[in-house]
Amino acid sequence: MKLINYLEDDQYPKSNKPYKVREIVRAVILNDNDEVCLTHILADDMFGHRDYYELPGGGIQKGESKLKALSREIKEEVGYETKLIGEIGKVIDFYNLLERENHNYYYLLRATNYVGTSHTQNEKRLINKIIWIPFKEAITLVSNHQSEGIAQLLKARELPVLIEAKRLYELKLALDDK
Repeated sequence: MKLINYLEDDQYPKSNKPYKVREIVRAVILNDNDEVCLTHILADDMFGHRDYYELPGGGIQKGESKLKALSREIKEEVGYETKLIGEIGKVIDFYNLLERENHNYYYLLRATNYVGTSHTQNEKRLINKIIWIPFKEAITLVSNHQSEGIAQLLKARELPVLIEAKRLYELKLALDDK
């Protein structure tokens, strides 16, 4: 999978301890109206006040393939079964407060069947709502995140992915029309 971005955490103090690597799957999910799914995160914790939007996804559990983890995470968070459209790319980012290096693998999916969410306790605490909006609005919404703290880190991670996903999807549509 191609590397889209490599991001250092410039918002929080760096730890001297070794960082743990976490493998994560995330998705740009489209509904039948070609709207993108975003999760609205709203909470107060060690990162400060959180009020931003991000793409759904989560950690790969031991023994899980990326696609199996992706299917499980999307069902839990968004409540949909999905169909794979394609790979978007990989983002490596760091969270100094968590002493963690994240390897985020992004996929483009189509929502197919609503089965209901099953949020973990942490997701119940963090996820305020799920929204579906056009690509252009999703890109604008993420572009307008605060330029400090965790919101800045999320903007740096998610914005290039959304732009690349839009480009890939438009290319796919153009090729399908031929």
